[in-house]
Amino acid sequence: MSMIHIDPLEKRWLWAIGGMLAIFWGVQIYYAAAENMHPPSNVEVIDSAKLHLSGEFAEDNLGVKKEADGSYTVTMVAARYGFYPQEIEVPAKTPVKLRIASFDVLHGVHVPFSNMNTMVVPGYVSEVHTEFQTPGSFPMICNEYCGLGHDYMYSKLHVTAGKS
Repeated sequence: MSMIHIDPLEKRWLWAIGGMLAIFWGVQIYYAAAENMHPPSNVEVIDSAKLHLSGEFAEDNLGVKKEADGSYTVTMVAARYGFYPQEIEVPAKTPVKLRIASFDVLHGVHVPFSNMNTMVVPGYVSEVHTEFQTPGSFPMICNEYCGLGHDYMYSKLHVTAGKS
């Protein structure tokens, strides 16, 4: 039987890669345990075909609502090729909960110059908690290719200076 020969340089690279993998896994385990960072677990399903007919995502219920604690909840629908409502307004430095569902295909929501970025998967409700720090008008763009009109899919986010 012949022995398999591995060059010493290749052995060093195998050990280096194994060490890097161990470090990466260690960092992930540390943050999961010590910093309590986990993937989303509050998965909320919804029937995309009946999304617009009734309930939270019906056309009359979309938009910005002020909650009793002073925070805001924004309810939106992503559909080819736009976000509805087309424009939303929230105050700066105020907690905002964005709840968005897709009517048709996979979409993404991204607000440049902020930490607001999420995927919107059909059949599920995407929920993001954030605060917008800087007043101004920002585009809300789709960052997941969703079809031929993808590059025209956007909405406007207006962040006002004071609490309204």
